Amino acid sequence: MSLIQKIEQDYIVAYKAKDSVRLTVLRLLKTAMKNLQVELMRPIKEDETLDLVMKQVKQRRDSIEQFINAKRTDLAEKEEAELKVLQDYLPQALTQDELIKVVDAAVLKLEAKTQQDMGKVMQLILSEYKGRIEGKHLSDAVRSRLS
Repeated sequence: MSLIQKIEQDYIVAYKAKDSVRLTVLRLLKTAMKNLQVELMRPIKEDETLDLVMKQVKQRRDSIEQFINAKRTDLAEKEEAELKVLQDYLPQALTQDELIKVVDAAVLKLEAKTQQDMGKVMQLILSEYKGRIEGKHLSDAVRSRLS
């Protein structure tokens, strides 16, 4: 089942179950998907849907951080609940050990030696493991490997 179909199906299930948090998140996600489809003037692809989910996850994480800094734990908890729903639609994240192996393999493949090669290494890894690695963790791992 494709990601788009899973979102559509889960939306219907959440609607029938009256799961307000999941329903709200999926409604926002479906709206973002529809807006992108209108903007592109064609049906959206699976990887574009994944990009939208990742964008929503990033927004939630930023919001949580800001709410915690503003001492608004009620809003931070709401965002965390929404983040958990969105994470159901992301692929399985790489563990730290897997990340190190992937970085080592990419560095060997590209024969990277200096920090100037960092962009090439990250680009290669992100193209192969899209949605499974958070950019910040990847850049930290690549930076430590190349230094």
